Amino acid sequence: MSEATGPAGPAGPAGPTRSHETISSGPGRVLVGLYALFALAAGARAGVQIATKFSEAPLAFLLSALAAVLYLIATVGFIRGGSGGRRLAMACCAVELLGVLSVGTASLVDRTAFPDATVWSGFGRGYGFVPLVLPVLGLLWLRTFQSKESRS
Repeated sequence: MSEATGPAGPAGPAGPTRSHETISSGPGRVLVGLYALFALAAGARAGVQIATKFSEAPLAFLLSALAAVLYLIATVGFIRGGSGGRRLAMACCAVELLGVLSVGTASLVDRTAFPDATVWSGFGRGYGFVPLVLPVLGLLWLRTFQSKESRS
């Protein structure tokens, strides 16, 4: 790869796009991997639950599907980079954090509301609490990136 070519292809007049390299490299690369893995895990779980026992806990299974979609869209945002990708990832991380805090609290306060586990129930206990930590890490990384970009 020549110096005039960045990860997104040929560089424009100003060289490779710094925002794309920054948001999806280093810690961003780890976040992309984790978000992609959780999109697959949550999506597979929700798919099986919806296909085999949807009538038992429709809300719980639909929330798992929503989590999978948010993980997938956040992955796309991190990979896409730039200000649009950053905004997309930030929105997904914020909604995800709100979801895991809301569902986590509701699942502890009223266990009958969630007769079967979701990705977010118990604050992500079934997934080692990663669903609780992941959006916080994502938002912190995106905030750091935003700070670096505003100093440029």
